[in-house]
Amino acid sequence: MRLLAGRAHSRAEVRRKLARRGYDLDDVEGAVNRLVELGYLDDASFAAGHVRRRSGTHGPLALSAELSARGVDRRMADAALAGFDPEAQLAAATRLAVRLAGRSRPAGYRELLESVGAKLLRRGFSMTVAREACRAVWAGTGTTPSA
Repeated sequence: MRLLAGRAHSRAEVRRKLARRGYDLDDVEGAVNRLVELGYLDDASFAAGHVRRRSGTHGPLALSAELSARGVDRRMADAALAGFDPEAQLAAATRLAVRLAGRSRPAGYRELLESVGAKLLRRGFSMTVAREACRAVWAGTGTTPSA
């Protein structure tokens, strides 16, 4: 219960943490099953909450990888990511691009795309979304993209 008091966990995370602390595997499985039964562990709600918290700074590719690393089933991860539609992705990527580009203004659109666009790709946004976000940031400068 102390594990769950700090933040939500997936079933796999609880299993892994309890096993690492030296508990017997049968006891761990029994505890996990009991927590699921009582409604304290729910991978679907964990995945939805994770996507909701991190979707402002991470794209669907990164979120999917994070959920997979936390042991969430692919089906549940896809269901949680379904709410992160293309418009929401573009809005999040644009807000992030404004923040990333705000410190130093690149000389041209190509430089903006190479610096900020690359950072958006590393954060799990698709190439299309990264390009559109950079285009929106560049359009905010009053000039049109030349590349």
